[in-house]
Amino acid sequence: MNEQELRELGQQLRVDAIRPAAAAKSGHPTSGMSAADLMAVLLANHLRYDFDSPKNPANDRLIFSKGHASTLLYAMFRAAGVIDDAELLTYRQFGSIFEGHPTPRIPWVDVATGSLGQGLPDGVGVALAGKKLDRLPFRVWVLTGDSELAEGSQWEAFEHGAYYELDNLTAILDVNRLGQRGETMWGWEVEKYAARAKAFGWHTIEIDGHDVNAIDAAYSEAAETKGRPTAIIARTIKGKGVKAVENKNGWHGKALDNPDEAIEELGGIRNISVQVAKPAPGESHQFETGKLELPRYELGDEVATRKAYGEALAAVGAADGRVVALDGEVSNSTFADIFAKAHPDRFFEMYIAEQQLVAAAVGLQVLDWKPFASTFAAFLSRAYDFIRMAAISQANIRLSGSHAGVSIGEDGPSQMALEDIAALRAVHSSTVLHPCDANQTAKLVAAMAETDGIVYLRTLRPNTPVIYDPDEEFEIGGSRVLRSSDDDDVTLVGAGITLHEALEAADALAEDGITARVIDLYSIKPIDTETLAAAAEATGRLVTVEDHWPEGGLGDAVLAALAEADAHPQVQKLAVTDMPRSGKPAELMNAYGIDAEHIAAAARKLVEAQVAAS
Repeated sequence: MNEQELRELGQQLRVDAIRPAAAAKSGHPTSGMSAADLMAVLLANHLRYDFDSPKNPANDRLIFSKGHASTLLYAMFRAAGVIDDAELLTYRQFGSIFEGHPTPRIPWVDVATGSLGQGLPDGVGVALAGKKLDRLPFRVWVLTGDSELAEGSQWEAFEHGAYYELDNLTAILDVNRLGQRGETMWGWEVEKYAARAKAFGWHTIEIDGHDVNAIDAAYSEAAETKGRPTAIIARTIKGKGVKAVENKNGWHGKALDNPDEAIEELGGIRNISVQVAKPAPGESHQFETGKLELPRYELGDEVATRKAYGEALAAVGAADGRVVALDGEVSNSTFADIFAKAHPDRFFEMYIAEQQLVAAAVGLQVLDWKPFASTFAAFLSRAYDFIRMAAISQANIRLSGSHAGVSIGEDGPSQMALEDIAALRAVHSSTVLHPCDANQTAKLVAAMAETDGIVYLRTLRPNTPVIYDPDEEFEIGGSRVLRSSDDDDVTLVGAGITLHEALEAADALAEDGITARVIDLYSIKPIDTETLAAAAEATGRLVTVEDHWPEGGLGDAVLAALAEADAHPQVQKLAVTDMPRSGKPAELMNAYGIDAEHIAAAARKLVEAQVAAS
């Protein structure tokens, strides 16, 4: 398009940013109006996208990090001819895919945005896929607001974008000065944004964000820049084109009072249609694959589940070329370094940047890669909002958290994840797994690669005995009954380190004439309700034990399952209830009441109470 046509298209996008918000009587039209010219030029002259084939691996990718400007994105869809006027005006209505913030319910949206500071980190992941894995020349365009540049996650993205030399990534900074409650940190001082981006190693271009010729030239310059990503810092005016709201505070997140007058001021409704250029045909690079040969561990060996994770992941990667691994600079502890050595082209070091770690995984799966991201379980809490948004993105990512619970020992409470099971159980579409031995871990890692949603594997620092044969299968949603009889007095339920303590407790109870059923609840979500209900009916008494806080963990998962099954046994939950400290693992498990001694004592108390009552 020429200059005049681009200006007209920009006005159409402004009008169409206003209209759906007016119909819904809510939204963020002024945020879309500031970026309308930026998006008009991109749509008409630079985006390469086949709307009929959104999964085409050669497509450019557009991410609205400032997801609240969703009416502008939907206006672009109308201009591209993929939605009509009626669909545009369903904005924010129940049942419409055109929600307040974009999600992948819309076929042309790759990731959900709206929690600010996430679009650019996601874009780093998509760009990594294009440059390092797919090896295709598509570009990733990310529209970013100036308010969200206060988020640390943005600067994690700037750091990693430069480190990986992602010259296929362009950040478009819409510097419109006004945030939700007033002026942003740096207002219109675009030179400060440019200096920061440049300091992180990006190529920077400062422009008037309403000069279509300057915008056009900046996009071309970005595409020609090699060896580093580009940040286009565009000075814009919030509410551009409508005097009642232009550059005025107090209009963020509000529909305009007089939309008809505003539309008339902008020149009225237009019906410009853009023939968006399609990408050149291209096929993703394929990595060599072979037969799945999981590691095998001998019964009685002592192996840490974190090490089994790394060895199994490398094996799964050899069998499936779509498997990719990322780590947060602890790969020699998570044992993801085994994958890194075996498959260096599919391993990405994210350093101590857990938000970028998860975001990169989300970005990689956009192109149908199968990312496994690992770090210490405690540090995933830093990225919890990214995990939550990954679920909204309908993302398929695998997370591994090592060094969980007091069993890690001397490192102390800052390293001891004690809330991770609860946190990940609460995420929509999540799976939560906690294996107790190496062979079980290996089988579950293989299952993770074929499981959709947010899949979390909790691994252990200490070595634990191998108790399962390497040929035994473990399905997600299952459990194992390791001890049982027709005359069980009590059921002990554990997972991970506490499963081994439960087995030891069962031996001690047997010496007292008390027969204990022992359940390895390695799949905490989904949970094996049938096995738990059968145990509740058979014994009437359950002791759950977990190396975790009592809130929301294994014990609460068991109680919820039994409530759904309408089973009402006596249940004693054992969990860490005091703030732990440094010490040896055995000392700590004893001190916080989750070792074999305490499990046996709790079971005896339940049985003795029943005997006394009868």
